[in-house]
Amino acid sequence: MLLEFYVNDHPVTLETEPQRRLLDILREDLGLTGTKEGCSEGECGACTVLLDGLAVHSCLTLAAQLEGRQVVTIEGLEKNGELDILQRCFVEEIAIQCGFCTTGMIMSAKALLLQNPHPSEEEIRVALSGNLCRCSGYVQIIKAVQRAARELEAAKK
Repeated sequence: MLLEFYVNDHPVTLETEPQRRLLDILREDLGLTGTKEGCSEGECGACTVLLDGLAVHSCLTLAAQLEGRQVVTIEGLEKNGELDILQRCFVEEIAIQCGFCTTGMIMSAKALLLQNPHPSEEEIRVALSGNLCRCSGYVQIIKAVQRAARELEAAKK
């Protein structure tokens, strides 16, 4: 099938099989390797990207679901050489340990902040509940999301 969709604000036209996973398209066809493959079953969250602003597991999203839609990967958060505020807060709060879960965590947090710019700690925990960290870095991850929310709010004033 011929697909037309957007990745990180760039139009993509691609001929592919409808049952191919978005994860494979991103990594193999588009060279966007920031999205990681963990469990391949939608359990770990390492492959999380935004699809029309919502967090989805790219290992469970099929090519046939992409027509005309907007995909944002971790690579799409950086603008003009500057890290996104969430990326910067993850670094500054030392919310990155081995780094494998980091891109999925950031993308899930980005989806949350797009929908709810003032999340409570419980709302952050729920939003990140589909993402597993094997290094037990959850305390720092939650602090990073809270800090990003505060800094986003301060920037609006």
